[in-house]
Amino acid sequence: MKLGRIAGWIGVLYITIYLEEVYGLENVNIGAILALGSANGKVGEIAMQAAVDDINSDASVLGGYNLSLEVYDTKYSGFLSLMGALQFMETDVVAVIGPQTSSMAHVLSHLANELHVPFLSFTALDPTLSPIQYPYFFQTAPNDLFQMTAIAEIVGYFQWNQVIAIYTDDEQSRNGITALGDKLSERRCRISYKAVLPPDLKNKSGMIEKELEKVKMMESRILVVQTLASYGPMILKAAQKLGMLGDGFVWIAGSWLPTILDSTPTPEIYKMSQGILTLQLHTPDSQRKRAFVARWNNLSNNSIGLNVYGLYAYDTVWLIAHALTTFLNHGNNISFSNDPILNVLGGGNLNLSAMSIFDGGNQLARDILETTMTGLTGPMWFTPERYIVDPSYNVINVLDNQMKQIGYWSNYSGLSVVAPEKLRIKQQNHSIASQKLNSVVWPGGLKKQPRGWVFPRDGRKLRIGVPRRVSFPYFVYQDNHTHVIQGYCIDVFEAAVKLLPYGVPYEFVLFGDGRQNPNYSELVRKVAIGDFDVAVGDIAIVTDRTRIVDFTQPYTDSGLVVVAPVKKLRSNAWAFLRPFTPFMWAVTAVFFLVVGVVIWILEHRLNDEFRGPPSDQFMTILWFSFSTLFFSHRYQVGSYAEKYLNEELNIPRSRLKPLKSPEEYADALRYGRVAAVVDEQPYVDLFLSRYCQFGVSGQEFTKSGWGFAFKRDSPLTLDMSTALLKLSENGKLQNITENWLKRKNSCKSQFATNDSDQLKIDNFIGLFLICGIACILSLIVYFSVMLYRFYQHLPPKSDPSITDSSHSVRLRTFLSFADKKEDASEKRLKRKRFSASMPIDGSESFEAGSRRTSSQRETIDIGGSNHSHKRSLNQ
Repeated sequence: MKLGRIAGWIGVLYITIYLEEVYGLENVNIGAILALGSANGKVGEIAMQAAVDDINSDASVLGGYNLSLEVYDTKYSGFLSLMGALQFMETDVVAVIGPQTSSMAHVLSHLANELHVPFLSFTALDPTLSPIQYPYFFQTAPNDLFQMTAIAEIVGYFQWNQVIAIYTDDEQSRNGITALGDKLSERRCRISYKAVLPPDLKNKSGMIEKELEKVKMMESRILVVQTLASYGPMILKAAQKLGMLGDGFVWIAGSWLPTILDSTPTPEIYKMSQGILTLQLHTPDSQRKRAFVARWNNLSNNSIGLNVYGLYAYDTVWLIAHALTTFLNHGNNISFSNDPILNVLGGGNLNLSAMSIFDGGNQLARDILETTMTGLTGPMWFTPERYIVDPSYNVINVLDNQMKQIGYWSNYSGLSVVAPEKLRIKQQNHSIASQKLNSVVWPGGLKKQPRGWVFPRDGRKLRIGVPRRVSFPYFVYQDNHTHVIQGYCIDVFEAAVKLLPYGVPYEFVLFGDGRQNPNYSELVRKVAIGDFDVAVGDIAIVTDRTRIVDFTQPYTDSGLVVVAPVKKLRSNAWAFLRPFTPFMWAVTAVFFLVVGVVIWILEHRLNDEFRGPPSDQFMTILWFSFSTLFFSHRYQVGSYAEKYLNEELNIPRSRLKPLKSPEEYADALRYGRVAAVVDEQPYVDLFLSRYCQFGVSGQEFTKSGWGFAFKRDSPLTLDMSTALLKLSENGKLQNITENWLKRKNSCKSQFATNDSDQLKIDNFIGLFLICGIACILSLIVYFSVMLYRFYQHLPPKSDPSITDSSHSVRLRTFLSFADKKEDASEKRLKRKRFSASMPIDGSESFEAGSRRTSSQRETIDIGGSNHSHKRSLNQ
């Protein structure tokens, strides 16, 4: 087999020599810097040589030139990588594929910048290799930023909120984990601990085990491993030895694991990898890809399996070839010149002056950026940010002796079970609802998703800070005989803990000096800085505290209310009279009668409803007043709480008096030392259960609640909130509340009213004043108009038929005029004015006729000596 391979290479050599002699083909030199002892180095060398052969056999590429590849083996040495790059700079190469590690990429990119030789790497994928800093360095596979984004979305998909990162201290792994931390924080997750291993793990299994022992004692069970492919199995072997590959653990490996399983699979590595989630670069299926995979065994002589980086190595060579074709087609020449800086330095034995600048390097770099091709890995070109287009990954679950694909990740659609190339032709949908993966078998063969965390296995219990209260001990207190911490808040916490699907070791630690109630904000701060793991008690959830800790779901409302003395009244049929004081009711009734009289005066001459016998008209006035009282729109009675809010920021401290206990509340209210007490609802409930002579005035005027405070991002927060909701749904929370806060309440059957809730005359002086002025003005205007009309329609005094009347007669005449309906009065006055202009002897006949023709209306006789007033019988 080896002889056949040697014969093949000899044949290629002779063909190359023949073509050069016949056609005069000139070589274009490219180099490669790889660790040929690594899986990616071996696969990359074979794939790149295959690409060179395919390019040289294609007359449409590099017309007139022959592509020549020289590979330099670094033997895992950074120093040898540098030496290889320097040698290439002496041999007039136009591009270098490599280096294989990001550590050396940072170093050699400076050399590329100086000599204008493009470096292209399909494995050095450090996110911090900036194209701005390194314009001649190109990453021809997706940057690790996308891999870390995919891992962060997997963590978020399974609703874990913290992970432990295990990585070697090389540039690519370290900077990748930094990017992972950024992406996790965007999803309100975090890296709780970074287990940093030396960059070279050979013969350092003891150091690996020591670091993993620390990890094993920690809370999080989500372990992300980012390292080189050659070091990954060493980490898994140490974890297996410590029993960390079984139930409860979740391992997420970077793309290094599929590299091993594709190229050098062994039963041992598969056994250690059971249940692990990992990511593999996704390459779309194509005829060219299938053909290359079919060729692989012949190309590699069955020495190593093909992995995805072999495909990217093949495409990288083709990318250079296409860029060179464009470069040459545009009339550019491949030429080199001495670097004046290196000539000045000399270099002694280093022979630095032998290294030359590629004159067309800048143009070739632009041609590389502008090249568009479709290779074995699919579409391949650079975005404006110089990322390879359409980065995507296969999400793999290692199961038995295979890599089971459970989905995909792409920067276009996130997690899905549909291939990214199919989703890219549809409208983008990266919503949470669209994210999906198939089922996973976790380490230990479990199908149920692990919780992702446990209590630290260092024997330490959760330290729960509880306030040492002086007043209102029913919420939290320590029994003087048994020294057991008890109370309403403690019972709620313990009931919630019992509903958790796992055990929680904890201990209560009192906070405070026992002489006065402790500062609750300070208690919360101690949770934030780690002195306590949890704070349990009557702790209000307020904005300042939520900035430093996480609170559970509120287990009780705690809005502020006002307590004031009340009168105890039993409910009866006259309870509706309570909103007003008796005097207020009397004034209101009188005012309604006054308004009724005013309305009668204004409507009497125009509205038939206000006419008729005096008794009917009086009843109309009463009914109008009654209907105004009981059928008007109701309004919301102003509360003391609202008034308190309006004045809250303006009340000076001198007017506020702190009270320490329910007894002080009662004494201060009973003897009038304070007008009211403002406190949170639970305290008030407990206070009122003992002191029935007081009550809540108005409504609750702030909305808040009590909760348990946990350290930021504690996984217990969500589980405890869920448990509290269950307590509320099954009624146990209400039972606990009744037992502690309302068990002594003997006031339930009584109804209380507060004097401050009753509305007095003082509250309505303005309203009565406005209404009274309106009535008076209406009457003044009305009577002014009536007087004007009355005197306007009176007959002239010169009329001999009319004699001077006394004031009383004139008043009665005016009242009669005002009492008549508008139309009848007007017509009668017009007739009297007409009769006054007629002869006296005809007045009798005119008046008689007038009475006969107006039998349905009232008549007025203003003239004559008798001044008689008559009504028709029909009125």
